[in-house]
Amino acid sequence: MFSLSFTIADFSASCHDEILIVYVPAKGFIQAEKFTSFCPMQANKENIESVHRIDPESTGEMAERFDELVQLLEHESDQRVLEQVDAFHHSDLADAIGLLTGNLRKRLLDLVRVDLDHDLLFELEDHLRKEVTDSLSPKEMADVITEMESDEAVQVLEDMETAERNEVLSEVPVEEREDIEIGLAYPEDSAGRRMQTELVSVGTDWTVGRTIDFLREEEDLPEEFFDLFVVDDAEKPVGVISLSQILRSPRDTLMQEIVDETQVIVPAEMLQEEVALLFEKYDLTTSGVVDGMGKLIGMITVDDVMEVAREEFEEDVLLLGGVGEETVDATVVQASLKRFTWLLVNLGTAILASLVIGLFDGTLEEMVALAILMPIVASMGGNAGTQTLTITVRALATKELTAYNAFRTFRKEFAVGLLNGIVFALLAGIVVVLWFNQLDNRYLLGGIIAGAMIINMVVAGVSGVVLPLILDRLGIDPAVASGVFVTTVTDVIGFFAFLGLATLILL
Repeated sequence: MFSLSFTIADFSASCHDEILIVYVPAKGFIQAEKFTSFCPMQANKENIESVHRIDPESTGEMAERFDELVQLLEHESDQRVLEQVDAFHHSDLADAIGLLTGNLRKRLLDLVRVDLDHDLLFELEDHLRKEVTDSLSPKEMADVITEMESDEAVQVLEDMETAERNEVLSEVPVEEREDIEIGLAYPEDSAGRRMQTELVSVGTDWTVGRTIDFLREEEDLPEEFFDLFVVDDAEKPVGVISLSQILRSPRDTLMQEIVDETQVIVPAEMLQEEVALLFEKYDLTTSGVVDGMGKLIGMITVDDVMEVAREEFEEDVLLLGGVGEETVDATVVQASLKRFTWLLVNLGTAILASLVIGLFDGTLEEMVALAILMPIVASMGGNAGTQTLTITVRALATKELTAYNAFRTFRKEFAVGLLNGIVFALLAGIVVVLWFNQLDNRYLLGGIIAGAMIINMVVAGVSGVVLPLILDRLGIDPAVASGVFVTTVTDVIGFFAFLGLATLILL
């Protein structure tokens, strides 16, 4: 593993505009707040004290800080609480606010709201962010929004009611307001909604020297960027150049000579999850965003994509569980309503399975052992179907499963279901023979459950592929409904196969 270590004193020979992460021997990683024109020889005590230590190996540190914060909120003055809050990184503070409840959360929010950090506001969960924004005046909210990057401002404002949003925007300076309105104009979950309009672009006739001078002298630049875009006279992207390439090139080199024309540019209407896949596929840190005319209007960075990936993962997990956008802070009534719909659907599918069982009530009356063994067939089929379903939904989300390889995937899952079905059929058959050794027809009973097991495992594998593909073709998110349908199919087919074979063989 590669490692690099140095002390603060190692920076005495040079100055830097910004230092983000530093590793200090015997202390671990530390996160520095933004240092404007940072130069260690000129660093004052205030700057040094603003450093927040982040030690990945000290897992209990944050828990101790949180416990201390709770104690201060319960017993100490506002000043002591604020002193403790200053020791938190804004992301950790957002997590701490989410863990607090009742009056403790209210008190902390009231304190941080007085001098609200825009980074903290952005990191808060949506319901907590709304609680904060509802308590701010349009002017106060506008002041916070103005400090944000345009993409962050868009994400905060998009959750507001239209009238409230317009009031806030009316207080935002014209230039910043126009940038925000560009993002809000695009559909939700699109690249245009996620992009930031702040970017650095230069002409093809610029030299490296002119570019470096521009970056040093221009004040209205993004706080962080990794690449520069080279555009033509129509502001259409020609290519992209990394900062490292610029620094390593002679000053008189034309940008068009070193520009990388193999850029990945995304249209503003592209879905954000598709953008995330492009970043993963092509190892991107930055991607330009163009409008319908091909004009460069913004960029998406890797940190935006990481957030998209997290959101999409959380959404799919919640949808597979049939709980929608429920959070741990949801009330009893809210949680109940979120889960009601799919529980109602599950009730309907359970009734359907029961109707199938009812067709064989005479068979069950003749042999009670069948009723004992029915859950084995159903549960094995349901679990196998869930396994295949999980693989299929993931493959669809990552574009690994397409029309080209759909049949190959179908054949594979058919074979897997058949192989597992045979193996578990033998195991289940042996268990049944040993379990019901007092019955004369125990071998027939073992053969029946073995046959039903094979049928249901094959059906589970096939339905776990086919049903998500059908839902995807119909424009329905497979993560939403696939689980219910697959479970229904395996239950119905499993019961029908087991009881049907029993009726044919035993009666």
